[in-house]
Amino acid sequence: MPLLTSLLTLIVAARLLGHVFVKWGQPAIVGEMIAGVLLGPGVLGLILPDAALSGIASLAIFLVVLAAGLEMNLHDVVGAMRGRGLVIAMAAFALPFAAGLGVAWAFDLDPMRSLFLGLCISITALPVAVKMLDELGLITTAIGRYAVSTAVINDIAALFILGVLLALPEQTSLGAVLLTGSVVTLKLLALAAAVIGLNALLTWLDRRGINVAAGPERLVELFGPEALFGIVIVFVLAFGSLSEGLGFHFVIGAFFGALLLDQRHFVAARYEDLRLTLNSITGGFLAPVFFASLGLEFKFTALKNFAFVIAVLVVAIASKVFAGWWGGRRVGMSHREALGLGCILNGRGAMELVVASIAYERGFIGANLFSVLVLVGVATTLITPMTFNALVTRIQRENYRDTGRF
Repeated sequence: MPLLTSLLTLIVAARLLGHVFVKWGQPAIVGEMIAGVLLGPGVLGLILPDAALSGIASLAIFLVVLAAGLEMNLHDVVGAMRGRGLVIAMAAFALPFAAGLGVAWAFDLDPMRSLFLGLCISITALPVAVKMLDELGLITTAIGRYAVSTAVINDIAALFILGVLLALPEQTSLGAVLLTGSVVTLKLLALAAAVIGLNALLTWLDRRGINVAAGPERLVELFGPEALFGIVIVFVLAFGSLSEGLGFHFVIGAFFGALLLDQRHFVAARYEDLRLTLNSITGGFLAPVFFASLGLEFKFTALKNFAFVIAVLVVAIASKVFAGWWGGRRVGMSHREALGLGCILNGRGAMELVVASIAYERGFIGANLFSVLVLVGVATTLITPMTFNALVTRIQRENYRDTGRF
């Protein structure tokens, strides 16, 4: 099917099913992903995932993360990563990783496949988490801050380990592992230094009474209101490119780049226009394509080894939800609040598919394990909003936004 026809079919099906699921009290992303499953090779086979759709999906991820970053504050997210928030992040990564290694040991996988299984199970997809939280209206709540900061830390940790594994020479030794780990650590510190340094510079300029917003405002006067959107895109793209150039996924850099933007620095009077433009592009077009494209990756061939598939799915879901619940309880959340956090952290989506596809392309894992990992990514992303909505009603969510308690 030609690209434009595929896009048209995906958008129409995703929007229709998304609307149906909203009517049923579920987030639109559930219907959008099911649309991809139905249209993809797993069921009807009308649309096959290809490089062109993957490129459009990457653009969608970028804009979804950008829109989420604009809704949040760097200080709040960094604060959630420290102290008590770090407890949740460490538990949400370490427990699923260990559980994945346990499944690999039980089914006699080799060390490299074991590592990638644990790695993929430990991931929480940042784009999926922020989109779901945004649809539920919870992105600025305690659950939202802890979920996003945990997703960021989990994805950074997973990409850090992936960077070490990809950079290892064929003849590995303890010295080679330590050297490679040191290089990847320096790259991560360079990215952190860029984010922290620019934030410190903007804060210093503010304190000196220098109007940082004057530059963007002048460009808007010269080139029109659409120039603001271009300025923001270029700014965030620069951080995404820096992240990608250092060997990490562009989502990490793009998210922190978006967090640096706020009304003080980028034309407060036009901020709402910027948000409306982004929401129109992402919600109306790119986000449905992205989530439908995840559904396209589902294949029933992953179900050949039924026992292994069930074991991986059960361990992936149970370990992540338990880790989120346990971490939430440790930081003082109520039982329902902590369990809701665990449900949101369960979605893996695009980030797991990124790691799995890289491992498959490099020959670290075979086709069967890759199919199982795709199934886990799609299944966990599908059930994440369903389980959260089953746990927390709409009225309870509204009360939580107002009071901070369910």
